[in-house]
Amino acid sequence: MLHYDLVVVGGGPAGMAAALQAHEEGIEKILILERADTLGGILEQCIHTGFGLHYFGEELSGPEYAGRFIEKVYNTDIDVKVDTMVLDISADNVVTAVNNFDGLLIIQAKAIVLAMGCRERPRGALSIAGSRAAGIMTAGTAQKYVNIDGYMPGKTVVILGSGDIGLIMARRMTLEGAKVKAVCELMPYSGGLTRNIVQCLEDFGIPLRLSCTVVETHGKERLEGVTVANVDEHLQPIPGTEEYIPCDTLMLSVGLIPENELSKNAGIALDPVTGGPVVDEYRETSHKGVFACGNVLQVHDLVDFVTEESQLAGVGAAKSIRGSKPDSDTVQTKGENGVRYVVPQKIHRDTDADVKLYFRVGRVFENVTLCVTCGDEVIFSRKKRKMTPGEMEYVTLKTDTLQKLPAGSTLTVHIKEA
Repeated sequence: MLHYDLVVVGGGPAGMAAALQAHEEGIEKILILERADTLGGILEQCIHTGFGLHYFGEELSGPEYAGRFIEKVYNTDIDVKVDTMVLDISADNVVTAVNNFDGLLIIQAKAIVLAMGCRERPRGALSIAGSRAAGIMTAGTAQKYVNIDGYMPGKTVVILGSGDIGLIMARRMTLEGAKVKAVCELMPYSGGLTRNIVQCLEDFGIPLRLSCTVVETHGKERLEGVTVANVDEHLQPIPGTEEYIPCDTLMLSVGLIPENELSKNAGIALDPVTGGPVVDEYRETSHKGVFACGNVLQVHDLVDFVTEESQLAGVGAAKSIRGSKPDSDTVQTKGENGVRYVVPQKIHRDTDADVKLYFRVGRVFENVTLCVTCGDEVIFSRKKRKMTPGEMEYVTLKTDTLQKLPAGSTLTVHIKEA
């Protein structure tokens, strides 16, 4: 059996940031386990720019952003095992993993950071009529084909869903010479960042069709076209609005699912809205000594926020290993009146740092007031010109404010409309 102070599951931007921060905090024996054959995670295939504006104060591509952290990791004594699949995490924090070189690995850890990221929602999760023709794939798969493998998935494209990957692939396919016929979005608003809607669709004249979905695919061996239809307020197709669009590729950008099979098997409590673990302000889960960060905890828009959150988990893991992590009673958090969820879901009242509450709204809001209340007391209030589901929001609560809250109370984040 191997013994480590900290084991990080996942070597993407979240895992590397958590490991590096824990190393800075003085933790010596750290191991990163990565399923792919390189560190970097999804950033390896994100060759577009737009990363690092918040964290580094400059615009980088995905590989450039990842490269800076990979270099930092290899300049420390942090151990890294790539091509390694983690199979199980036990109740006493024993990690079971396997790879070609070592065979079966049994690792006893004092603390564990989960940073496994997300997977894309596949075609099988959607109720689309039609055969399993070639040319139907998730946007992330298409991105890997184009950017890593150098293959063109098709020449005429329809994209279902307006998540950020779908928007970016609309631009990428256009630049590679394909014709993107339309980006169809089921909801009456886009699920991506405003900057991506502008830079990827509007700048290239690609139509975004809101309240519209694909109801049928055509073609047996290879996709020949799709039928799209408008939907009503209940998201059901409206009869008579069907339109046939000839295409040879259908890309799906219909949401990301946090990769939490390990978490479920370990008995970690999951939030039904985020799909990730329930955590405190240092991102510790319901399983003592196990922390979660990045997209496995909640789907982020910006890798800069992933890095920030993961550093918090690294600090928490270091405190847990040293036995100095806050362990007082907690205050719960929840979202109401348009706020879908809040992370972290609980905060220790004797926390030694300011706490950011991250959340998303459930629809587009304009000219509203964002409020954080504890019972009838207003803790935080700010006017907001616009809030959209595609962009994560946060508020910062000061330490002294949190320490004054009654034990067992609940902080509520909600939207107050005029």
